[in-house]
Amino acid sequence: MHKVKLLIFVFLVLIGMTLVLQNTETVETRLLFYTLKMPRAVLLFGTTCLGFTMGVLVSLLMGRKKSVSKTGDITY
Repeated sequence: MHKVKLLIFVFLVLIGMTLVLQNTETVETRLLFYTLKMPRAVLLFGTTCLGFTMGVLVSLLMGRKKSVSKTGDITY
């Protein structure tokens, strides 16, 4: 099972690297009052990191389970 997870991870990394390497042209991005010029690969990487971070934070916040102590109190 460990080898399957490793192969899936390697496959996803290769797909990600392919996407990044194929998108090197500069794009203009407006963020509220700022206009940024950056390679599309940097924008893709930043967006991916932001999405991953938000997913981890949401899963940590939603993953807290209620536990009942011996006295019957509910703790989070």
